[in-house]
Amino acid sequence: MADKSGIKVIANNKKAYHDYFVLEKFECGIELFGTEVKSIRGGNVNLKDSYCYVKNGEVFATGVHIKPYEHGNIFNRDPDREKRLLLHKKEILRLFGKVNQDGLTLIPLSVYFKNSLVKVELGLCKGKKLYDKRDDEAKNRALRDIERAEKSNGKNVS
Repeated sequence: MADKSGIKVIANNKKAYHDYFVLEKFECGIELFGTEVKSIRGGNVNLKDSYCYVKNGEVFATGVHIKPYEHGNIFNRDPDREKRLLLHKKEILRLFGKVNQDGLTLIPLSVYFKNSLVKVELGLCKGKKLYDKRDDEAKNRALRDIERAEKSNGKNVS
């Protein structure tokens, strides 16, 4: 559902939070065709193995799968085509420098509607090692155990 700010989340990339540390987040537009927007309205987007790269001063998203629109016939595009992301030139140059120097990766974290525009939340990420993933999993398990214990004791801390 849309909240008061006019944002309706369509798809999240949960795998990105598992595999990467998200250092910074950016909001950017995405260049789409009409049938792709209609398909996104139906929630037919998959971000699972997607990433972004900078080429010739432009940012492209690869692996963003948008299922073809059912009633789109000849107007449907390739569901796995590269999509151009819309950012300011200064932001693109800054991201390009970070990716090349620091060995970071650009990952699409979510796709959402902001009012009537399709937006992508782009994350500047650093890869996690196996022991980092284990630490995060242990922390989450401990928090879940604490919440269960509080709930069973009738103490609901909000």
